[in-house]
Amino acid sequence: MYTIQQEMDEGLKIYVLRDEDSYIKVVPERGGIITEFCVNEAEIFYLNRETLLDREANIRGGIPILFPISGQLHNGEYELNGKTYKMKNHGFARNMPWEVVDISTEGELSITLRLESNEETRQSYPYDFEVLFKYILKKDTLIIEQQYKNLSNGDMPFYAGFHPYFKTAEKTFSVNSDAKTYLDYNDNQEKAYAGIIDLSDKKESLMLLDPVEPKVQFMLPEVNKKITLEYGKEFKYIVCWTEHGKEFICVEPWMVKTYEMEQKEELVYLKPNELLSTFFQIRVE
Repeated sequence: MYTIQQEMDEGLKIYVLRDEDSYIKVVPERGGIITEFCVNEAEIFYLNRETLLDREANIRGGIPILFPISGQLHNGEYELNGKTYKMKNHGFARNMPWEVVDISTEGELSITLRLESNEETRQSYPYDFEVLFKYILKKDTLIIEQQYKNLSNGDMPFYAGFHPYFKTAEKTFSVNSDAKTYLDYNDNQEKAYAGIIDLSDKKESLMLLDPVEPKVQFMLPEVNKKITLEYGKEFKYIVCWTEHGKEFICVEPWMVKTYEMEQKEELVYLKPNELLSTFFQIRVE
């Protein structure tokens, strides 16, 4: 039996989508974020509640949406067509309110959110766009269907990603991937990947560089759950990161590497009125 309910938390409207043994919580006005994913009473995501309630803070937890960039920019700025623009790390989508355009309990359990360009976004990103995310809950699987559309007159560069926070105290863990190398952002060296991610003494992230199959698996030992991430071919890299003293690891699908809006080597371009459709899903076993 599918249900969708609304609840309020300190003035925030939260949509709760429930299947028989699982649920997700979605907060559209806080970056369209999924804050909770629970399967058979096992909490999958970490969430720092204070950052959720502080509307000026970047939320630490759930699945922040990274758009129109994932990663950083040197000095928080980039140049485009001779003009310099400023943009925060990971873009602006995670800090903006998203609009609920559809909810469904007929045939599937889903909620669809939309983000559109406006005067504020054009200050840092001079393009018109529409982004649609459809969150679908199917028992132990969360599916995020995405549509990115260019409404501008010229080609639109972007590179999206996701920043899911998985709840665990482990900082060294096995990630099942066919990647052969990874980039260690702590010393900017490429290294051979042997199946183990060790973040125990790392401040910066590690990036799996060359996975062929768009799929990774790892365990959350505290709840004895295997997590399988699958995603569209557009997401070429997997970023792994943590914050010491906090009980989470982030395993993040990205389309390109960080700083790409400056380097312009792998940018994804959409032509006028072109639509890119892709997906990201998380399965819990």
